[in-house]
Amino acid sequence: MTETPDSIDATLALLAGQDYVCGRDLGTVAYLALALRRPLFLEGAAGTGKTEIAKALAAGLGRRLIRLQCYEGLDAASAIYEWDFAAQMIAIRTAEAAGGADRAALQAELFSDAYLIRRPLLEAMEPQEGGPPVLLIDEVDRTDAPFEAFLLEALSDYQVTIPELGAVKAHEPPIVILTSNRTREVHDALKRRCLYHWVDYPDQARELAILHARAPECAAALSAEIVAFIQRLRGEDLFKNPGVAETVDWARCLVALDAVALSPEMVTDTLGAVLKYQDDIARIAGSEAARILDDARADIARAS
Repeated sequence: MTETPDSIDATLALLAGQDYVCGRDLGTVAYLALALRRPLFLEGAAGTGKTEIAKALAAGLGRRLIRLQCYEGLDAASAIYEWDFAAQMIAIRTAEAAGGADRAALQAELFSDAYLIRRPLLEAMEPQEGGPPVLLIDEVDRTDAPFEAFLLEALSDYQVTIPELGAVKAHEPPIVILTSNRTREVHDALKRRCLYHWVDYPDQARELAILHARAPECAAALSAEIVAFIQRLRGEDLFKNPGVAETVDWARCLVALDAVALSPEMVTDTLGAVLKYQDDIARIAGSEAARILDDARADIARAS
């Protein structure tokens, strides 16, 4: 286990050690979240690195990463615990076959730790080898208002309740990171419990640094063209802009194809690694790809 960083620069170094490249603003709020033991709420477009920072912090600190993937209809019970009903039924049948089972003793056994299936929130509240875990509550905007209200209580006291067993309170609060792609507005009451940061698309220099860190096998000249093209592409009127994750995926695809430079034909053939909607692909393919590539190369020439 690594001790939590004692400065902003140490936080940035810890993240960089896991190939996570970010600006000082994000490094600052991450350091404060660790130092003050406050949840960190990260909001922004998909693919901008919100989930990855939780993974980087967990790896850098040597802590366990516990991920709660949110979805529509997620309720508190599914996020905390479930009883192993199949095993409970077997125990009941076994007790009935044996005859003379003490009903009170059987009930106590059935609702004991042995039959408890732990879900992410309960796991995060329990002691972990190596120190408090990193709890990633991913895409919280996909849930509904009742679940938000439950999270509000759970994150205020770092405690969850199992009716049959009682309250489970974290001895040490986990490191909590919540992410939102802003498909809907998350209630202010939940945001106020957290430190907040908007994770935007990186500028060209930072995106190039991210690409060098995440896809070092991609040649420098090709990396520069990829990033310049993506930066220009985000200025088009697309249904969904490509994130940094798509930049890295595209670079790896091009390396797999032994590409040494972009061409309009190569761009058109591999747009599926960058754009995820057919209308966007149809609009960019062909002559538009050539135009954007020319503009991207002009940007590189002006910067050099």
